[in-house]
Amino acid sequence: MDPFDSMTDLASAVRHRDLSPVEIVDTYLARIDRYDPMVNAFTWRDDDAVRVAAKQAERAVGSTEDLPPLHGVPIPIKDLTEVAGQPATYGSFGATDTPRDHSAPVVTRLLDAGMLLLGRTNAPDMGLLSTTDNHRYGSTRNPWDLGYSPGGSSGGAAAAVAAGLAPVAHANDGGGSIRMPSSCCGLVGLKPSRGRVPQEVMAWEHATVEGAITRYVRDAATLLDVMSVPDRLSMYRAPAPERPFAEEVGRPTGRLRIGLALDAPTGVPVDAECVAGAEHTARLLESLGHLVEPVSPRFFSAEAISGYAETILDAALWAAPYDAPELAEPHLRHRMARATTRHSGLYARAAVLLQQESRTVVAQWGQDFDVLLTPTMACPPPPVDTVLDEANARPGDFRLREIQMISFTSVCNITGLPAITLPTHTSPGGLPIGSQLIAGPWDEAILIRLASALEEIDGWPLRRPGRFQP
Repeated sequence: MDPFDSMTDLASAVRHRDLSPVEIVDTYLARIDRYDPMVNAFTWRDDDAVRVAAKQAERAVGSTEDLPPLHGVPIPIKDLTEVAGQPATYGSFGATDTPRDHSAPVVTRLLDAGMLLLGRTNAPDMGLLSTTDNHRYGSTRNPWDLGYSPGGSSGGAAAAVAAGLAPVAHANDGGGSIRMPSSCCGLVGLKPSRGRVPQEVMAWEHATVEGAITRYVRDAATLLDVMSVPDRLSMYRAPAPERPFAEEVGRPTGRLRIGLALDAPTGVPVDAECVAGAEHTARLLESLGHLVEPVSPRFFSAEAISGYAETILDAALWAAPYDAPELAEPHLRHRMARATTRHSGLYARAAVLLQQESRTVVAQWGQDFDVLLTPTMACPPPPVDTVLDEANARPGDFRLREIQMISFTSVCNITGLPAITLPTHTSPGGLPIGSQLIAGPWDEAILIRLASALEEIDGWPLRRPGRFQP
């Protein structure tokens, strides 16, 4: 088998007995043994458990025709998400490796779909960094160039998929943590709408979402279908889609008005290669018949952004599942200390301002444009370790590179809008550069249609890091 195969193709091969779950799992475990020492994507493995699960899945293929849709396909879980019987250390010395006693709703849905859990992937301490660097497990490296970061906070997930250590990977996103690493690693990163994938707690003032990182658009759509099975206990629930998201792949979109925004919502400079990537995607969309025009959207005020980045996220660390917060990274300890200087009324005011301004931001979709196209990040992938080192050395200062990485992505988390990054460009140095498409409320369907059309003419699944070829 080709370790870079589509997840849906692997599931079909299992169903038709062309491949067994044991063969698939053994292939990926062998590649992890061989290549993970280079990239450091995984923080925890239980090879015996996944092999037992694969053998059970293999027996089920011969005994029943009523198989779940992704039966026998492995997927790793990000270290910020709990799985019963597995440790969840949140990339931190401040959390113990005691096995957890329950699984997050997204994990239950992946298991219900027949998937096999292939270990846990690296993340920065509590997910509050735009790269995947921490002192507990070390830094994850970008398979396209090991001197660079795969982004964060789902950098372990992205590195695993990019290097062919897993067909797809679970991820989550509170400010760009699915899209930034997908952009850095040449992959597809679909951030679902708020309330689409059930969560027990929507952290960071309802900004976080669960999702996945994939190479193929059809895999992203299929995973969204299985992850978004409704939960009647959830506080939020997105409207049901018109049809399964997998059926949107290849479906025509009609002619859309696509706004091209190249200036960062935060006002920081945008690297020329990131601009070039978005402009290249714009030309591809024009070749598909869409109207692409420059726009200058209204985004959040400086007061609202500051309230979110400091008051809300600082306070969120007090609700983080630390066992020993004094062992957290220095930049996070700084934020926890800073949180004590703000009273609860300031938090409430920041949350209200975000909700008020969000209405004005979201109103532009369907009025000024149908879909917004931006660079995914305002800078190329940064060198490994640089973002964490800078954060720990100057925790209270303005840090340009970190702001550049989240400038275009965090808007979607605050508003709850769905977004997708697509790997349509490569820098002269060989690093992937992603473009982001943002749709209106709960309209993942249009993103999947556009992405599948772009995949057809761009062919990014065939671009693979050279040293990790089968």
